[in-house]
Amino acid sequence: MRDNSYQAVMSRRNEIMKKAIGIDYATFENQGIGFDYEKMMRETGYTLEEMQKIQGETGVGNTPIFELKNLTALARKCSEKGKGARIFIKDEGGNPSGSFKARRAANAVYHAKKLGYKGVIAATSGNYGAAVASQAAMQGLKCIIVQETFDSKGKGQPEIVEKARKCEAYGAEVVQLTVGPELFYQFLILLEETGYFNASLYTPFGIAGVETLGYELALQMRERVGKDPDVVVCTNAGGGNLTGTARGLKKAGATDTLVVGASVDLSGLHMASDGQFNKKSFTTGHTGFGLPFATYPDRSDVPRSAARPMRYLDRYVTVTQGEVFYMTEALAQIEGLERGPAGNTSLAAAFSIARELGEDQIIIVQETEYTGAGKHIQPQLSFARENGIEIKFGNPKDQTPGVNIILPEHPNLIQAIDLDIVKIKKSVVKNAVHNNQVDSVSEEDIQFLIDETNTDRAFVTETLSELGIKY
Repeated sequence: MRDNSYQAVMSRRNEIMKKAIGIDYATFENQGIGFDYEKMMRETGYTLEEMQKIQGETGVGNTPIFELKNLTALARKCSEKGKGARIFIKDEGGNPSGSFKARRAANAVYHAKKLGYKGVIAATSGNYGAAVASQAAMQGLKCIIVQETFDSKGKGQPEIVEKARKCEAYGAEVVQLTVGPELFYQFLILLEETGYFNASLYTPFGIAGVETLGYELALQMRERVGKDPDVVVCTNAGGGNLTGTARGLKKAGATDTLVVGASVDLSGLHMASDGQFNKKSFTTGHTGFGLPFATYPDRSDVPRSAARPMRYLDRYVTVTQGEVFYMTEALAQIEGLERGPAGNTSLAAAFSIARELGEDQIIIVQETEYTGAGKHIQPQLSFARENGIEIKFGNPKDQTPGVNIILPEHPNLIQAIDLDIVKIKKSVVKNAVHNNQVDSVSEEDIQFLIDETNTDRAFVTETLSELGIKY
């Protein structure tokens, strides 16, 4: 009999993961704290052309771009004369499962079938579960989705419950768990018992699947307006959305396009806290995922995450819950597009940033998502009220996450707030040396940290000196 105690299962996690993914991550490790990221992406991913073919066979990709003329006009009314960039949106809600996650899932499920796995498992409470379930149905594979759904009182967020319904509609088995360490433990047990493929969000083939999005976006904008967008805004959680999009933009030659990450400000709330789990109204695209994964990408369910946003991020901003709810309504009532909350996080940021730019400039929100019963504004706000959250109009910057949600009294109050990107990059260096328990680093390590932070040697060595690390 196998020992399935928590300690025993955790001690076997590397062995379980290796069997469930088919990647020996040790082949990419360097002698010190780093690894060869580009080698991992080359040798375990797919070429852009291969990804386009794989995705095209299941109807994924080639989604349309819409110009949001009415929201652009509104932004200009709230701007100084001559300001107010043209706002565009890439409608990833047109993918089979209703989000850009279909791009990641198409590659992951195709790869699983290619390797001979009979089924796939994914640990996700978000749109990725529906994407994996949809692709598994197309490829004839079994599918299990493991969700972190409830607090200890059995209360589940309406958005997560809606996504469970969507997964089950595609024929997947959904395992719903309470918040905390139970998720990863049960996930590992299921992988070991079933022998299914780990369709992780963070594998090279999963992240590479998003490269087609950035590539398409650049080509479509050149055809439409004759140039690359000046700014692309990506909702940021675990970092795969931003990483894949940025890599795709680079492969299209759009090297001057600024890549902005946007997250909902949930500062003060702990994502693994039973008491605070239902105090938030956003299950993804928030700082509770965005900042930890940006500063330490390898906290994921694979030994080395392919989602490494700080290699590509030019600017990182936050918006409030109230601002995103407002923009969700505005998109529906002004532009006639009803879409879910995750993409509207980047839309709220884009609306603010557009007011900084000239009228001749282009800003694009690079994804939308489907909406459904539990993802609408009213069930979200009703659930917030049930959990003691005050809902009111005012200045959204006066919010306290977990206490209130403040809807803006006027659109000119929508204001993206810049995070200190230098501080975040210093945290990347700090976490890299701390988690590897080293007191000195090599030149190879320094180069890895330069790549990880998209900085230079002076920045990395100065940060190392501040930490007391020898080099």
